Amino acid sequence: MSLPARSTAKSRALFAEALNLIPGGVNSPVRAFRNVGGEPFFAARAAGATVWDVDGNAYVDYVGTWGPAILGHAPEAVVRAVAEAAALGTSFGIPNAREVDLARKVVAWVPSVEKVRMTSSGTEACMAAVRLARGFTGREKIIKFEGCYHGHGDSLLVKAGSGALTHGEPDSAGVPAALAALTLSLPFNDLAAVRAAFEANPGEIAAVIVEPVPGNVGLLLPELGFHEGLRALCDAHGALLIFDEVMTGFRLAKGGAQEGIGVRPDLSTFGKVIGGGLPVGAFGGRADVMDHLAPLGKVYQAGTLSGNPLAMAAGLAQLAELERLDGFRKLEEIGAALEAGLRPLLAKARVPSQFHRRGSMFSLFFSAKPVRNCADALASDREAFKKFFFGLLDRGVYIAPSPFEAGFLSLAHGPEAIEATLRAAAEVLPTL
Repeated sequence: MSLPARSTAKSRALFAEALNLIPGGVNSPVRAFRNVGGEPFFAARAAGATVWDVDGNAYVDYVGTWGPAILGHAPEAVVRAVAEAAALGTSFGIPNAREVDLARKVVAWVPSVEKVRMTSSGTEACMAAVRLARGFTGREKIIKFEGCYHGHGDSLLVKAGSGALTHGEPDSAGVPAALAALTLSLPFNDLAAVRAAFEANPGEIAAVIVEPVPGNVGLLLPELGFHEGLRALCDAHGALLIFDEVMTGFRLAKGGAQEGIGVRPDLSTFGKVIGGGLPVGAFGGRADVMDHLAPLGKVYQAGTLSGNPLAMAAGLAQLAELERLDGFRKLEEIGAALEAGLRPLLAKARVPSQFHRRGSMFSLFFSAKPVRNCADALASDREAFKKFFFGLLDRGVYIAPSPFEAGFLSLAHGPEAIEATLRAAAEVLPTL
């Protein structure tokens, strides 16, 4: 089917100027389209499940600002809450009531969290959680999993996912070798490797940090018993278990991924959904661990904009809407509708593929073999993904410009958006 070319003149001009002003032309690497080739488009506005670029092209959006847009873009309740908060002051650097309100909500929704502290990003939350674990245990080493991305803190940029994988350099330059040596990176879903790491480093491991459902190497699905095994190993060796729920928290369930898994971590990190689209993060957990933070304890963590009143207002409004709309049940229904429509198209086109979905998160790997971990994801057919990506984009559907990123659904993805997506996929898949 011959399609008219998308107009891209304004985006191309902006990107050309950005290249002279911003490293790589983008303020976060995965936006650069390097893993699919070509140049990024520039967004002008967004509403519901649709984003429009500066050239006037409209796309059904499955990036959703990388997760926060769980209600869809610019939901009325969130926009109104931010406007009302902004009229009273955009930042105080002084405690405000909304910090307490959002903390109360997080503690109420996530049983493992007894106390919580706000930050300005998920990266900051993960950095602080790791520092706290080290301070609490008096140990220095941590275990993470290949392809799990916990932000760009030095300790965590070892075989990371997300943009690090997109650019083919899992280990960032600038990370001191001595610090990287304290991070043991293991294959996801491999309990034997975790057990061996604990045995090889007796009394040295402060924590295991894991995305309970990894979304930064595409979406990986945990195997039965994996998290229970992590919990048991941490308990046996005196280490803390940290769930990075920056993506999954308040998206996969009211209590996060841990609610469905049934495993209680010692610490959890959050972001994205609880900010309603504004910069925010949080970490929380056992009170005895959290009380090691300054000003009560010796583990220092601070942030001028932590608990920003606009971000708190946005998060409170978003969580209230999710609850009012019975959001988690509806998100599962929307995800199931997308999966039910896509699987027959994949089978009909005879495209070697693995479709993963958990609630409102999903990934499509072009691979004949099951994808259990980072190595499996890296072995998938990137050229097929590239063709699929641009085929959808030309037909008005925007998925992440990398095979190593999860897709996100929102409550705004109604039947029309799903049907438009399936029509586009039906045209593109047979061409791969």
